Amino acid sequence: MTRQICALLALTSLVVACGAPPVSRPVETTRAMATTDMLAQIRASGSIGNELDVQPLRDSQVEDLRTQATQAEQRGDYPSAERALTLALRMQPGDPDLLQWQAELALVQRRWTEAEALATHSFDTGPKLGGLCRRNWMTLQFARQARGDGVGSAQAQQRVAACTVAPPVRM
Repeated sequence: MTRQICALLALTSLVVACGAPPVSRPVETTRAMATTDMLAQIRASGSIGNELDVQPLRDSQVEDLRTQATQAEQRGDYPSAERALTLALRMQPGDPDLLQWQAELALVQRRWTEAEALATHSFDTGPKLGGLCRRNWMTLQFARQARGDGVGSAQAQQRVAACTVAPPVRM
């Protein structure tokens, strides 16, 4: 009888252990990785190879703030990066690149509606072509997907390809 009880307890323990979820990273870490993966994909879409890209001259004070934002972002200090970008936008209001960068930081912090609004504003004021355009639409795609708007996400995804323009042929 004792062997049967021991076998039953062992079998019960095995069944419980098999049914338990696997030990993994905490949920918040998994979510943070997912948003950083989104950010990596967005940034990669901004530079896909040989295409026409026009860059404006930049103010040295704005460049200093961009450097501060980059360093803060690399440390994972997104609020400090956002503060630096906000100051830069005060010097260059409506700068589409700075607006997109803020959209990406909002996305990483799971502020989907804000990310969508900033990416839309960036697109509206930006060149509507090239890497920035692709980053705008990919941000919109991910933000809409996260909010459960599958149709809007699919529409944004379709717009990404239209942003690519080949450079002029030079002889």
